[in-house]
Amino acid sequence: MNFLYVGIGGFLGACLRYLATTAMASLAPQFPFGTLLANAAAGFMAGLATGAGREAGLLPEKARLFIVTGFLGGLSTFSTFSLETASMIESGKFVRAGVNVALNLAFCLSFVFAGLFAAKCLFQNAR
Repeated sequence: MNFLYVGIGGFLGACLRYLATTAMASLAPQFPFGTLLANAAAGFMAGLATGAGREAGLLPEKARLFIVTGFLGGLSTFSTFSLETASMIESGKFVRAGVNVALNLAFCLSFVFAGLFAAKCLFQNAR
């Protein structure tokens, strides 16, 4: 049964990632902002969900499998980010590739910490 929680969550996360990347590509086709958005959002939500579990015990195992492993695993696109960066490097767009790496790292780490902080603020008195 756990397999289904992960699979359904992954399907939904991947669909949302597809929508984000296609929407952002139409707005700014020269840079993979959709991937950056998906990675940052997944980072925040992973921090928030994990923090909610830590601070208030609000994330049962089945919910964690569905949300963190499935949905956020499908939404977060590290392999896509890596492929896009490699393509930029192969195309000689070294500065753009460096900016992509720096932004993804900075945004994703920042958003994970923001999610953890938000969970602590929201749920610190929940136990």
